[in-house]
Amino acid sequence: MMTIKDVPVLNGAETLATAKRLLIVDDERAFGEFVSEVAVDLGFDVIITDKASDFMSSYDEAPPTNIVLDMVMPEIDGVELISWLANKKCTAKIIIVTGYNPRYIELAEDLGGAKGLPDIISLTKPVSLSDLRAALS
Repeated sequence: MMTIKDVPVLNGAETLATAKRLLIVDDERAFGEFVSEVAVDLGFDVIITDKASDFMSSYDEAPPTNIVLDMVMPEIDGVELISWLANKKCTAKIIIVTGYNPRYIELAEDLGGAKGLPDIISLTKPVSLSDLRAALS
C-alpha cells in the first residue's frame, strides 16, 4: 500500500484543497496500477490500496477528490464501503468498478444515492482506457 507520505509534494498554486487526489481500492493489484498510471497522466496524486482497512485509513488521513472502488473484495464488499463513505459524508466523485454481476453496481448506486452521495458512476471490467479517462475527467 502507498501511504500519504508517498504522495508527491504539492507545488505552485496547488494546495491540499485544490489538488486532485485519487484513492483506489481494488484487490486486483494490476488493475489498481493501471488506474494509477492513467490518473497520474491526468494530474492526480494517487494512493492505491488493496484492502478495505487500508482504504479507510487512507481516506481518514486525507479525504480524496475521487475514488475508484471495486465492488467485490475478500474483506468487505463495495456496498459496505459505499455505506461507510455515506456515513463519512463523502463528497468525492466515486467510480464503482466490477467484473462480476452488474446488479452489484446498481445496488451500490441506489444505496449511494439514497444515502446522499453526490457523484457515483460505474464501469464494468475490463475497463477501456478511454472509458477510464472519461470517468476520471
